[in-house]
Amino acid sequence: MTSSSTTVEDQEDAVQDNITLDTDQLRARARLLAQLDRRGHPVKRHRGTYLHGRPGRGKTMLMDDFFASVASNRKRRFHFHNFFAELHTAAYESGSIDKAIDTLLGNAELVCFDEFHVHDIGDAMLIARMLDALFARHILLVVTSNYPPAQLLPNPLFHDRFLPTIARIVAHLDVVSVDGPLDYRRRGGADTAFAAGRYLICDADSPADRVADPGVDIHLGTRTIRARAIDDAALVIDFTAMCGTATAASDYVELARRFQRWTLCDVPRLREVPPDWAMRFVNLIDVLYDADRELTLTARAPLSDLVADVPAIPDIARTESRLGELHQPESVAIG
Repeated sequence: MTSSSTTVEDQEDAVQDNITLDTDQLRARARLLAQLDRRGHPVKRHRGTYLHGRPGRGKTMLMDDFFASVASNRKRRFHFHNFFAELHTAAYESGSIDKAIDTLLGNAELVCFDEFHVHDIGDAMLIARMLDALFARHILLVVTSNYPPAQLLPNPLFHDRFLPTIARIVAHLDVVSVDGPLDYRRRGGADTAFAAGRYLICDADSPADRVADPGVDIHLGTRTIRARAIDDAALVIDFTAMCGTATAASDYVELARRFQRWTLCDVPRLREVPPDWAMRFVNLIDVLYDADRELTLTARAPLSDLVADVPAIPDIARTESRLGELHQPESVAIG
């Protein structure tokens, strides 16, 4: 957070000193900074901003730089999976979704959501209530998304029911495309724990190896999953144990808080598993990436083949982009 004496012009110069932005990023940054007064405080009753574009185009970087520059302690930044995990916890504790929303928003004058998306009609109804509360309070809202507003909740069975909420989004937020020609994640060099991980192409473990490994149970509410091994900071677990059971994004959030280093073993080609397994994998990678957890992933195929031809799974391109940051040494054979 900048001091109250820092001006928007100072913030612009600092960004220019640290990174070269493409045309879309420059336009988006200017739009974000226009929401602040010269002292770096949110302008009252200002329109918010909706940044959208393909994965790896710098949307999160722009939002996080903006969030850090805001000279206020009345600001909240959520990853969308984390927000829903916290929302459900708060709703359980208070017995009310509306009270839960009040608890999460508090006295915020700025709220930022990373990876805003709507794929499920149940989530869509919660999102509509949350947005109504934000707009009614005139809280400045900034979101990033891989989807323009018109493409939210694309399922034709439910899309019409979300159109009023899409209209409210467009009425309250300026929609800005951040969709330059480069996927910056593929250029490498990210200084994060996640990017310090590895993507290894391995033979599948033999059934005998799995039986010989007694493993250890992890309890998640009423469910139990079996890991290969855990310690105070590391988790080693099979893809089938994590994504082949009825786990949820809230479970991944809880586990990401507990374990700093992850090894996810024996990931198959996603087109060869049920769609709900593949969707859980997408959500898991989202959570680990946002939590910046070191990930070693052993897979049965190169990344491009791992995610190829996966039917009806949204956000798979974002998963590929993120896994592309992992170090990919030569293949190894195990089992």
